[in-house]
Amino acid sequence: MRENTLARQKSNFKINLFFLFFVVQYINVNIMKKYITTIILFLSIFNLKAQNWQDKIDSELWQDTNNPSIDFFVILKDQAKTSAAKSLNTKEEKATYVFNALRTKAEETQGEMLRYLSNQSLEFRSFFIVNGILVKGNFALIETLANRDEVAIITGNPKIYNPLPKDDKNILSTQRLKSPTAIEWGISRIRATDLWNLSFTGSGVIIGGQDTGYDWTHPAINGKYNGSANNHNYSWHDAIHGQISSDTFNSCGFDSNVPCDDGSHGTHTMGTMVGDDGTGNQIGVAPAAKWIGCRNMENGWGTPATYIECFEWFLAPTDTNNLNPNPSKAPHVIANSWGCPPAEGCNPGNFAAMQIAVENLKNAGTFIAVSAGNDGWGGCNTVMNPAAIYEASFSVGASNFNDTLANFSSRGSVSVDSSMRMKPNVSAPGVDVRSCVPGGGYANYSGTSMAGPHVAGAVALLISAAPQLAGNVDSLETILEMTADSIYTYRNDTCGGTTQDVFPNNMVGHGRINLWKALGVVRPDLTAVTETMFTDISIFPNPVNDNLQIRSDEINGSCRLSLYNTLGQICLQKEVNFVNNHELDLKQIQAGFYLLEVESAGKRASFKVVKH
Repeated sequence: MRENTLARQKSNFKINLFFLFFVVQYINVNIMKKYITTIILFLSIFNLKAQNWQDKIDSELWQDTNNPSIDFFVILKDQAKTSAAKSLNTKEEKATYVFNALRTKAEETQGEMLRYLSNQSLEFRSFFIVNGILVKGNFALIETLANRDEVAIITGNPKIYNPLPKDDKNILSTQRLKSPTAIEWGISRIRATDLWNLSFTGSGVIIGGQDTGYDWTHPAINGKYNGSANNHNYSWHDAIHGQISSDTFNSCGFDSNVPCDDGSHGTHTMGTMVGDDGTGNQIGVAPAAKWIGCRNMENGWGTPATYIECFEWFLAPTDTNNLNPNPSKAPHVIANSWGCPPAEGCNPGNFAAMQIAVENLKNAGTFIAVSAGNDGWGGCNTVMNPAAIYEASFSVGASNFNDTLANFSSRGSVSVDSSMRMKPNVSAPGVDVRSCVPGGGYANYSGTSMAGPHVAGAVALLISAAPQLAGNVDSLETILEMTADSIYTYRNDTCGGTTQDVFPNNMVGHGRINLWKALGVVRPDLTAVTETMFTDISIFPNPVNDNLQIRSDEINGSCRLSLYNTLGQICLQKEVNFVNNHELDLKQIQAGFYLLEVESAGKRASFKVVKH
C-alpha cells in the first residue's frame, strides 16, 4: 500500500510542479522567491485535483501504522484569511480582527469532527490560530479522518529535543560571573544605551517569550513581570500538560498556574530582554518593558503542539484557567529561542501548521523574533528549523565581541522547504552573553538563543521611542534591516550565491542591528543633533606588531583610548593629550582580536584591531 501511495504522491507532485512552472512564467521572479513557500503550501492544502485519503497523510506517519497511540494534527482545508488586518491602524484592531476571524472559522468548520471525536471518547484539542485539531489515536482513526472531505493534511506531532546553550564557565572568570562592572557588552554594542540616555527604555511595551519557562522571582526580572504574586492572569501560560521527555522528574510539574523554569534557558533569555536588578546587573536591552511568558518545553523537550499552543495564547492571552481570551493583551514582540529540527521529526510535511500560526500572529501585529539556530558549523543551508525558516519570522544570527559572525551561527539560504529564502534577517550579540538564571544567579551563555532576545528588546525600545510603530511589524523589520551595521565572517563564506561583502547575505543577513541608526529613521529630530561620531580618524598599521598609530585632525586635547578583548574585558585604557596623532604601545598585549574605542569631547570612533 505504501509503495502505491508514494507513487500517487510522486504523480501529484509532478502535476503540481508543472502548475508551479506555469505560474513562474507569469509572475515576477523576485515575488516568486518571496512567496514560493506559500504557493507550495497552497498546493498541499488546496490541491488542484481530488486527493486520495492516502495522499493527505504525512509520510512520517506511515511509519507508525502499528502504533496504537499516535499524536497527530488534522489540518482543515478551510483556513481563515487574515492578511487584511495589516491595513488596520492600531495593534489592538489588528489583533482583534485576526482573533475573531480565526475563532469564527474554527467554530464554523470544526464542529462535526469535534462531535465525532467526542462521541468516540477520543483525546483531542482544538486550535484556532491554525484551523486544526490535535488528536490521539491509532492509524485506523487517521484513515477515517483522512477520508473526510474537509481534511487537507494530517501531520505528526513529534517529540523534539532542543540542545540548549550551557554556561560558558570554561572561558570566564568567577569574578566576572558574580560581579558585573559595566552594562553588558551586547547592550552597548547595539547602542541601546544611547536610547536609554534619551529615556527610551521600553516603557509601555509588553514582551513575550516562549521557552523552558521563567523564574519570575529572580531579582533581575521580577519587577518587570506583568503579573503579580496574586494574579498571573494574562501573564503566564503552561503548554506542558504531561511528560514529553524521558526524565522521571520535572521540577515545575505540569499545567503550572505560576511561572516556572524547569531549565535555565528561558530565564536567561528573558534577562537579556528586560533584566535589571537595580544593583548593577544591567543585563536587559529594555529594562522598563514588561514581560509575559509561555512554557513550551519540558526539560528541553517540546512538540509542534506545545509551540503552536504558545503562539495561540500570545494571540489572545487568557486567565490561568485558560478562559476569557483577550487579544488586546497580546504582546508587542515575542522571542523564540528554540527550533524544530528535521532530525527530531520536523519535515516539509508538517511545516505547514506552524507556518500558518506564525503568519497569523504576525498579521495580528506581533513582531516574531526567532533565533536562527546553532548549526553553522555545517556551513551553508543550516537555517533549516521552524520557525526560523519562515518568511514571516524575523530570524537572528549571532555575532561576537569582534563584530564577526559566530562560527556556530546558522547560515542560509533555506533549502529545507525548497524556498532558497535568504536568512537570517539580521545578526545580534550572541557569544558570551551574561544574564540571569534560576535561583538568583547569573551565567554566560553562547548561542543564537542569546542573539534573538537582543532583537526583541530592540523592538521594545523603538516602540517606546515611536509608539506609532506598535503593531506595524513590517515597518519595524525594515527599519532594523536597513540600519544594521556591516559585519563579516572569519572565513570567506559564500552561501546561496551571496558573498560576505554584499548585504544582505546568507551569513549575517543585513548585518548587526544598530539601535542608534534605527532611531535616526523613526526620530530624526533627536539623532540629527546628538550623533557624535568622528569623521576624520584612521589607525595603522593593522594588523599591528608593537605600536599602533592613531591619526585625526579632529582631536585636540584630552582623549580616552580603550582596548577590549573578545570577552568585552578592558585590556588597556588610558587618558592621553591627543594633538593630531598618538602612538599606542601594544607590546604587552597578547596576539588576538581586539576592539579599540577612541573618545574625545563627546565624539567617538571604534576600530577592529588585529595584534600579531
